[in-house]
Amino acid sequence: MGIGVSVFLLAVGAILAFAVDVSVSGIDLDTVGVILMIVGAIGLLLSALFLSSFSPYARGGAGRETVVREERF
Repeated sequence: MGIGVSVFLLAVGAILAFAVDVSVSGIDLDTVGVILMIVGAIGLLLSALFLSSFSPYARGGAGRETVVREERF
């Protein structure tokens, strides 16, 4: 799940939890909205974590040294 999908789930969950005032028999839309917000938040956290760990700028280049050796004759 990417960052876009996570933000979308957060937005849809917030709309269902806070903005929709419709009662559906058998389904509590407030609970569905909260569940979607939790799943979106977890997805956003995991996406940010994986992006930062695989990023070439994650450690500022630490541990990656280039050694150039010149041979003189």
